[in-house]
Parts: sequence; C-alpha cells; structure tokens
Amino acid sequence: MFRGIDEVDWASMEHAYGSAADVPELLRGLASPLPQERETALDGMYGAVHHQGDVYDSTLAAIPFLFTLAGHPGLPDRGGIVELLASIGAPEDADGLAHGAGDTTDGEDGENHEGDEDDEDRDGLGDDNRAMARAAVRAGAGLFLELVTDADPEVRRAAPSALVRFHGEPPRVLALLSDRLRDEPEDGVRLALVEGLGLLARLYGGSAAPAVERLVSLCGPEHDPGLRLAALGQLASCAADRLPADLVPTVVGLLHTRSQRIRPAGEPVRTSSDTLIGSLRGMRPADEEGARLLRTLHQALGARTEDRIALLKGQLSSRNTADRCNAVWMSAGLFREWRGAYEEPVALIGEQLGSDEERLRSAAVSVLEFLFTLATPAADRLAVLVEAGPESGGPGTATLDRPLKALARCGDARAVPALAEVLRGPAVPNDTGYVVGHLGPAAAPLASLLRRRLAEVPLDSPDTYHHAAPLLSALGTLRYPAAVPEVLRLLHGAPRELRLRDALVKALARTLGAFGPGARAAVPTLRELLTGENAVAAADALWAVEGDVEAVLPVLLGALAPERDAGRRRAAAEAVGRIGAAAAPALPALRHLAGSPEVWERTTAACALWDVAGDPDPVLPVFREAWRRNVYTRGTVTACLVRMGGAGAPVHDLLRAELASPRRHRARSGGHGSHDVLEDELLLRSCRTALETD
Repeated sequence: MFRGIDEVDWASMEHAYGSAADVPELLRGLASPLPQERETALDGMYGAVHHQGDVYDSTLAAIPFLFTLAGHPGLPDRGGIVELLASIGAPEDADGLAHGAGDTTDGEDGENHEGDEDDEDRDGLGDDNRAMARAAVRAGAGLFLELVTDADPEVRRAAPSALVRFHGEPPRVLALLSDRLRDEPEDGVRLALVEGLGLLARLYGGSAAPAVERLVSLCGPEHDPGLRLAALGQLASCAADRLPADLVPTVVGLLHTRSQRIRPAGEPVRTSSDTLIGSLRGMRPADEEGARLLRTLHQALGARTEDRIALLKGQLSSRNTADRCNAVWMSAGLFREWRGAYEEPVALIGEQLGSDEERLRSAAVSVLEFLFTLATPAADRLAVLVEAGPESGGPGTATLDRPLKALARCGDARAVPALAEVLRGPAVPNDTGYVVGHLGPAAAPLASLLRRRLAEVPLDSPDTYHHAAPLLSALGTLRYPAAVPEVLRLLHGAPRELRLRDALVKALARTLGAFGPGARAAVPTLRELLTGENAVAAADALWAVEGDVEAVLPVLLGALAPERDAGRRRAAAEAVGRIGAAAAPALPALRHLAGSPEVWERTTAACALWDVAGDPDPVLPVFREAWRRNVYTRGTVTACLVRMGGAGAPVHDLLRAELASPRRHRARSGGHGSHDVLEDELLLRSCRTALETD
C-alpha cells in the first residue's frame, strides 16, 4: 500500500502546521488495525494536510497513497478515505457549499468580522494546487466505478457522490447508479445513490434530463417512504417544477409512515478517540438517515420559508422523538439563513423542553440559545426549566446554565433571580456578565452583585482580563457608577506585565465612559492615561465623564495621523464622532480617512464626518460602497443613517432592499456566528427606524 512513500521528500513540503514530515505516519495510520488510530489519522489528515479545505504540496503528494488505501479490499473505514479524496478534489465552492469551511463562533459580546475587506474579492492563494488536486482525483476516478459495488456498505455509500463529481462520462455514471438502485440491499446506500442522481442533474443540467426522470419515478407510491423522501429532496434541488403541488403534506405523511416502520435502535458503537471526527460522530442524531433526508429537503427549499415552516410543524408534531429532534436541528439552518415569521415553530421547539428525552431537550436549548429575542415564544418553557434548577453542574461551572442563558438572551426578567444566585455562587462563569447585558433595565438588581464580584477579580492572574471584561460590560450597560472604586482598583493595581493588560485597560476605560459624569472620581486617572498606549480609550472615556474637549481633542488628532496604526485611527474616529460638532478641527483628518483603501476605516470615518460636520455629501457614497463590499458594515452604516434622519434619504433604497431580502445579511455557506441572528434582527430594526423619516 505504501510503496514509494519513503522516497517522497515529505520534509521539504508543508501542511497547515509547517513541515509535512509527519504525513507518512498519518497515511500509515489510516491502515492501522486499531479503530482509534485510524480515526486519529483521518482527523490529522483533515486537520493538517487538508486544513479547512486547503490544498498544499503535501496534499497533492498524498493523493496517490489515498487512492491505494481506498482501493484496498477489506481495509476498514475506507469510506472516510473516499470522502477525503472527494473533498481534496472538489473546487472551493462545490455544489453551492463553501468547501472545507466550519462553524464559526463569536464571543458573547459579538464581533465585527472585519477580516474580509471585500466579499467579492477572494484570495487566490492555493488555486493552482486545487486545480492540480482536482485533476489528480479525476485521473483516478475509475476506482470509484469499482467502489460502487464494494463489499463494504460504507464505501458504497461514499462512492456515488465522488463518482458523479469526478468521472467524465455522465451517461455511464447514470446507468450505473440506476442499476445499483435496483440491486442495492442497504437503505443508507440507496439514499446515497439517489443523492448521486440529484448531484448529476445539478452538475450537468439539461444533458442529465434522464436523471431527473429517474428521480420522478422514485417518488411513486410503490417505493419505500425513505426512498421517496430522498427523491423529493433531490428534485427540490434540481427540478423544483417537478415537485408535487401538495409537497409538504406528502413529505409529512411519508415522514410519519417511515417513523412507524423503523424501530428505535440502540446507540451504535463509536470510537472514543479525542478527535474532531470522534466528537462529530458523538453529536450525530439518533436517526441519522432521517436527518439526512430532511436536511437535503430543507436546504433545497431554501427561501421557501412558508413551506419549510409548515414542514417543521409537521416534523415537530411527530410521535417519534427522533423526528422531533431532527426537526429542531433542521430549524437551526432555517433560522440562521432566512428571515421569516417564526413564532409558531419556536413555540413548538419550546414544547420539546418538557420532553423526557435528554437529546431532544439539549437540541431545543441549543437552538433557542442563538435566537435571542426570537426565542420569546419559548420563554415560558425556558422559565420552567430555569426555576427547576441548573441543567447540569450549576453555579461554579465553566459556562452558564444553557436554559438560563437562553432566557436571559431573550430579555426575560425571570432570568434575574437565577442570575443573582449564580453571582452569589463560589465561581462566576465568564459568560454571565455578557448575558446580563441582554436584560436591559430589568437587570438593575444585579448591579451590586456584579460590583462585588468585580472587587474579587485578582489583579495578577493570567485570566484577570477574562474574568473582569464580562463584569465590566454588564456594569457599563447598567450605567452603575457606584462601581468606580472597583474599576479604579483594577486600573491602578494590574501589573504592567499582566497578560492582555492593554485589553483590560481599554475595557476599564470603556466602562468608566459608560458611567458618564457619575465617574468623576476617575478623571485624574484618565488624564494620566492620555499619554500612554491606551490614550484613545482614555480620551474617549474622559470626554464622556467630563466633556473637556481641550484635553481630549489633541490626543485624538494625534491618533488620526496617517502614521498611526489602522486600529488606533478607527478608534479615534469613533471617539471624535461621539464628541460631535465640538471636534471640528478633526475634519481634515476624517476626510482623509474617508478615502482610505480599507473599507472599515472609510466607513468609520464617514460616520464621524456626519456626526461632526452634518454634511451628507461626502458620507453617502462611502456608505453605498461599504454596503456592497462588506455586509458586516451594514449595522454601522444603518446606525448612522438613523442619526442622519432625512439627510440619508438618497441611500434609503439600500434599506428598502434589505428589508425586502428574504436572506439574513450575514448568512454564508459553511459557517455561522453565534450572534448572526441577533445582528440581523438589529439591522432590520434600524432599517425600519431610519425609513420612518421618509
């Protein structure tokens, strides 16, 4: 299997973590007799050699050995190797999915995702390697013809997709898939064959019309419900005009019939290696096949939110726990990507919180957590769980109890007593402070407890910043100046060599600024900081506390200078904007920044230009371009348009188009952030507010 592997100069090649000298060990691990070693090796291939879909020189060198392994009869887990080969050979955007992208998460307080300067301009690095990888996998695609009839059902399940993608003879592939559908005994493999037909139809369009006809034939009542569901899902993605008019009732009926026929199975034996692949396997739904069927259909229906909501309601009404669990997970993709009236499905998801099935309860809480105010229809059920006690671990655990987090995030005051108990506990989870901020004025009773916990934060711990920042965020949101002594304790006492000290000082200054004039006791300290690394943050806070333009404006003007780093210039522009007309001496620097090649710097400077000068002419062209180039600027732009009122009318067409769009502005294939739904709902609210001036 590994002839010639030692003749390859792996050490001269690279993967995601540097030298590729360890690739031969990973390849040999794929052939290990031990399941855990095989899983660890596959995890290593994805984690280093094919990291996040990238293709390196070592990836190309590994392809021949992967083909040898995939074609070795009797070798276990070859299905995973076939999938790896297909992933390596796929283009970066394969069949509408961002290749190799994973889930992205934001911090509890959100982030701007400013890394993509231009959503339309993508980095071309690695394009040559991807092209060579695709050619190499195409060259070996004859093996996939053989693997469609392999003795191992997992190999047969992985083969159809790879065969369709890389074999250059669609008629031959279509004939083989159709033949195998007649002879294949395994239900899971039959579904993979149907998926192959759908992929063939999507990739080859009109020339693959026979594939569409085959899918239509599989929708007939003589076929198994699972096969019919699979065919409907594929038709929805490649020939929606051939779907039945009563699609949703048909699907719900097939789903219920299928659920009655399958018997609940025990959990499959899974390897327990500490790998990403092992973790993903542990998260699989109880009915993987059902989840796959419904996921395909939901994704194919896309923006048909009314149909998808009706389908979810049908799934959530099933007597089968696995069906309801799958529905909850399916709802996550719908909520994250598309806008709609979700009160009914959210309420039904809330009903699942009363289930005796832990997997179902956990799925429901996971979805409700990222919905924020959209979870309100489930708030009563969440409140019942919160009142019953911690989900697991309770106060003192690393993270906040999840039902409590979901309840607080939707702004429900019933979360306050439980949060008070957490704040009185032996240790406060770091996300507690950020969660408090979503409660608004209802969280006022927690202010004194937050102040007390801030007083207990150690001054010289490696985790000082991580413990303090959430508490500071909450206290700033509540505008609680009684905590000024505790803030000053950290400002004065944190050692200069403290890890993340600059981030801590910025957070402390931001909190003092939020306190406003009530933080006058901090003025001497803030003035001392005006000459240091955190001068901009100190100046911003000092203006909010004291309003002394003469003291802060020279600092901010200095930070706006071209030789300063971009982050400092942006922070200074934001601070100047908050000062308003009194910061008129900064206008030349702001006009210069508004012509910056960096979209976020232009956008920030344009906002400040309006706030200082009140002139829309230099501002609106910047907003229009930023709106187009980077969706993450839209919240900032719209917030400024709210302040502009009628002066922003020339770009209100952008806001109307946004409100008319069915897709969330941050939706992207292959990943999501924990605050994407929240930020989208806030954007929609700001768009409506700005348009009220029309």
